[in-house]
Amino acid sequence: MIGYFNYTVWLTYISLVSAVVGIFVSQAGNGHPYIAAIFLLLSGLCDAFDGIVARTKKDRTELEKQYGIQIDSLSDLVAFGVLPACIGAALYKSSLLTEPTPEAQLIASVPYPVFVAVFVVYILAALIRLAYFNVTAEESIGQTVKIYTGLPVTSAALIFPAFLLLRHLMGRDIAVFYYGVMLLVAGLFVSRFSIRKPGLKGVLMMVAFGVLEFILILVVKYYGARAF
Repeated sequence: MIGYFNYTVWLTYISLVSAVVGIFVSQAGNGHPYIAAIFLLLSGLCDAFDGIVARTKKDRTELEKQYGIQIDSLSDLVAFGVLPACIGAALYKSSLLTEPTPEAQLIASVPYPVFVAVFVVYILAALIRLAYFNVTAEESIGQTVKIYTGLPVTSAALIFPAFLLLRHLMGRDIAVFYYGVMLLVAGLFVSRFSIRKPGLKGVLMMVAFGVLEFILILVVKYYGARAF
């Protein structure tokens, strides 16, 4: 059997499984963007620690390291590229089934292919960002990378759940702005600016923020008075 199946890649595999489940859940029935966001957060949690776990194995071969880089990016494309787009499609479906608010009417007035184009641009930007990261990562194997070029794709795990929470707290269907956020994030993915790689403290802070989002979305979904 090809591939590697030791503990260094388990979190990456779990992240992919979570993302795939989230994709199918998001499109079920009338659309379930909030449940899908829970799976997006789970993928983000796995991604936060997969590299740390992998580096604990000191006897990894160069092939194992290269394999880890490749599957991490392939998994990230599904989790943080395709899944957020599917959440956007679920928002479209669910918004059309809410009360005929001006916001929902605005979404209905836009041809669906326009939203599909937004999804395509976002996923393509994520693909380009990840491919660029892979190339630069291969050049820096054995070195400590302290700077990222462009916004990391994994930031989607925090950005889009935060938008969904804002949507609920405002009590208005601002789903139409989700697609603007997608375009903005897509542009940041491929922008040539530098961002410092977070250390352990930064990673833990982001994980804590993600856990808070996870809890709030559960509250919104199952105990909130109204969830779009």
